[in-house]
Amino acid sequence: MLIFHGIVNSANSTIYICYMHKADEIISIGHDILGNQPVFKGTRVTIETLFDYLKSEGTVDQFVDDFPSVSKEQAMAVIEIAAKLMSSKNIFKLYETAA
Repeated sequence: MLIFHGIVNSANSTIYICYMHKADEIISIGHDILGNQPVFKGTRVTIETLFDYLKSEGTVDQFVDDFPSVSKEQAMAVIEIAAKLMSSKNIFKLYETAA
């Protein structure tokens, strides 16, 4: 499992994750890619698809088997980002920003 090493810097919205990768090395958002939906970088697989998959009792291993363009490292990094954001003492500020 990947270990989170990082910070959330609200001044410029940079999130450093696993092994000091930036979130934008894992996630892409662009108007030319599925109408601004966050996707795994280099794919057309939305981040939401991962969480929908997990909600329906799928596993990360099953997800990457079904979506081979997404690596297990990418999927785990997204889960780590979500875990870090959800456990942040600033969760309400983060939610207000995202809403």
